[in-house]
Amino acid sequence: MSDIKQEFEKLSMEFSNQQNNLNELITARSQLETQYQENKIVLAEFEKLNDDSKIYKLTGPILLPQDYAEAKMNVTKRIEFIEDEIKRVETKVTDEEKRIEKTRDGILAVRAKMGN
Repeated sequence: MSDIKQEFEKLSMEFSNQQNNLNELITARSQLETQYQENKIVLAEFEKLNDDSKIYKLTGPILLPQDYAEAKMNVTKRIEFIEDEIKRVETKVTDEEKRIEKTRDGILAVRAKMGN
């Protein structure tokens, strides 16, 4: 019977770790979504400007002038990068959810053995 208890404890610990991993991934996804929305707002502001507009980038405590085309390209690239990261994290979330389901099934199977 102690083997079953050990298996149950192992699966329970694994389940808990997987839940923590899933929560971390969801937090990361949320942060990426925030960054994505912020950058979309910046890009929308760029659309209101023209090539002659003065743009400054905050680097530490200093505002440095930046070329319009370069600044817009940087924001566009950042958005693409964030989109890729969101897809990557979503894949990890799906994979972790599958692992959690498998572990949950294992826990239920062990519980059934313990009940007998």
